[in-house]
Amino acid sequence: MTRRAREALLGYALLVPSAIVFAWFFFYPLYRLFVMGLHQQNRTGTAERWVGWSHFGDVLGGEQFREGVRITGTYVLYTVPLGLVLGVLLAVAANRRLKGIKVFQMIFSSTIASSVAVASVIFVVLLNPQIGYFASVKMFSLSDPDTALRGVALSSVWQNLGLTFVIVLAGLQAVPDEVDEAATLDGYGPVRRFFRVTLPLISPTLMFLAVVLVIFALQAFAQADILTQGGPLGSTETLVWKIFNSQQPVDQGTGAVMAIGLFGITLVVSLAQFLILDRRVHYGN
Repeated sequence: MTRRAREALLGYALLVPSAIVFAWFFFYPLYRLFVMGLHQQNRTGTAERWVGWSHFGDVLGGEQFREGVRITGTYVLYTVPLGLVLGVLLAVAANRRLKGIKVFQMIFSSTIASSVAVASVIFVVLLNPQIGYFASVKMFSLSDPDTALRGVALSSVWQNLGLTFVIVLAGLQAVPDEVDEAATLDGYGPVRRFFRVTLPLISPTLMFLAVVLVIFALQAFAQADILTQGGPLGSTETLVWKIFNSQQPVDQGTGAVMAIGLFGITLVVSLAQFLILDRRVHYGN
């Protein structure tokens, strides 16, 4: 056996453990979802009957799935742009060589240590219609079907702000000082320097954050569960919420199909982001 063949064999051998784990925890559950989606169980879960691929069309084209997609898409629009803009603004403000700036950096990044449950409980205290400190702020009222999703989204923005801040700050600190100095000598002011020089240099970081935050938003569940239990009037029932509530045996096939639909949406949206945003990203040599 040649040296090249031995190295290739060793490489494949090293891949085997991770391939087994990946197959067991991804491909097998995905296969089981397809199997469940092609069958429907009775109310007691003791028997199942074949319903075929038409079940996929009925569920994915049904009102329940479309409403879940609409609410989840709105949630993405509420959380991702605002979270990115706030994270960038805080990172720019904290990217200074000043005495005591580490204290502010620690404060701005502190939400990274908060779980979704903790962030949601905090916003229950703030926005609860009966006991909340800001219950009178109607724009984020959790008791109004027209504004409840905004209140839920606000908790997600706050909880993810620490992660966004830390990653953007790391990107800003990787920008060479010489670049800013050269732009200053060319007559660029702070605002023009940020948009024409700094922003293009941290665009790979922003693209990564955009993809991650969109995936987080598409998978949102705990926020709505803790803050509104999906209400009022189903206005905060995200797609994951609807999947979670398909736990009765007779509904498990429907939940499996919606889970596959969510996987497909997440995959398509992520690929579209990479294809579209990659054209606007500047990769420095």
